[in-house]
Amino acid sequence: MQERVYHSYPDLLLDAEGEDLADLRTEEMLINMGPQHPSTHGVLRLVLRTDGELVLEAVPHIGYLHRCAEKIGENLAPYQFIPITDRLDYLAAMNNNYAFSMAVEQLCGIEVPERGRYVRVIMSELNRIASHLVSFGSYALDLGAFTPFLYGFREREYILDLFESACGARLTYSYITIGGPALDLPEGFLENLQQFLDYFEPKIDEYNQLLSYNHIFVRRTAGVGVISPEDAIAWGLTGPCLRGSGVRWDLRKCMPYDIYDRFEFEIPVGVPGGSDGIPRAVVVGDSWCRYFVRIAEMKQSARILRQCLEQIPDGPVRAKVPRVLKLPSKEVYFEAENPRGQLGFLVVGDGSPIPRRVKIRGPSFCNLSIASQICRNVLVADIAAIIGSIDVVMGEVDR
Repeated sequence: MQERVYHSYPDLLLDAEGEDLADLRTEEMLINMGPQHPSTHGVLRLVLRTDGELVLEAVPHIGYLHRCAEKIGENLAPYQFIPITDRLDYLAAMNNNYAFSMAVEQLCGIEVPERGRYVRVIMSELNRIASHLVSFGSYALDLGAFTPFLYGFREREYILDLFESACGARLTYSYITIGGPALDLPEGFLENLQQFLDYFEPKIDEYNQLLSYNHIFVRRTAGVGVISPEDAIAWGLTGPCLRGSGVRWDLRKCMPYDIYDRFEFEIPVGVPGGSDGIPRAVVVGDSWCRYFVRIAEMKQSARILRQCLEQIPDGPVRAKVPRVLKLPSKEVYFEAENPRGQLGFLVVGDGSPIPRRVKIRGPSFCNLSIASQICRNVLVADIAAIIGSIDVVMGEVDR
């Protein structure tokens, strides 16, 4: 039997009079958390080995949502696969469309018109904000706070209204496709986007007052689920999970793709001692840092969107692409910075319209892999805080 270690909670070995209870023997239990549990954010099953309220080990079990997305991609033309990419990370469907389309465009040498490239960035950054708003609201809900959930979904509705005006859908869009967006932006879209940004940016400070610096929320998340920079890199973490550990790495900045090199923005990372002058006890890489990186990223996405409004040109949005697109006999691997990290597509062509191989690198799958390491010697209540801070979407984990 594994030796019990109580690094985080040494007082659990003392009774009310302070006497040592090390000789007290308790029985370990296996508890299934999920696959139908609200704080697992989908059909994730965690098998917890517990000793009282202390979790000694947590083993993730996945596959309940597996839909053979890669094999489907090897039996469809790239145009037909776009709706399948929507359903990987279904909270960031625009970003998925974007990444797969760019992979195929690089494989086939397709150049998207300037306006189309700006439209894709606008939709991707709007979807990044919408995704982080769901993370903000649902994370608070996991820890017992209901009001932030309402605030986050209130602002998200404005973004979904913009998406609906552009493509008619509110969750799975298939709007960004090979050669550029399916349609140009509707009349009044850019004006409505400007109004949304004017309304939304002050709300971020409101979120911080409501939740980020809330004493109870900080006590639940600070120092919990700490991931060191070395571990984050070794386990292949990307996105806010990596930057929350203090690693300043964002593909949009460090390896710019499309037109991201034209924009000025910062890479938020986890920092010691809190942020914005708010003092608190913090360890870089804890659950609070991962949460706060997403809050800060929303500000940077709004900053990118304002620059898009200033720079976007007139003209066509789509390239002239053959109805039957034959894929060259070569391969391309492309990664984009999605809300949860680096989403990669390997597309291998063999001269036919159907890819020979499609491989998907889902950021949620890699980020979740470290759960078994950081969910040790914590309380059962801390599991919800740790898994919520990783912000997984099971459609992307299982694929």
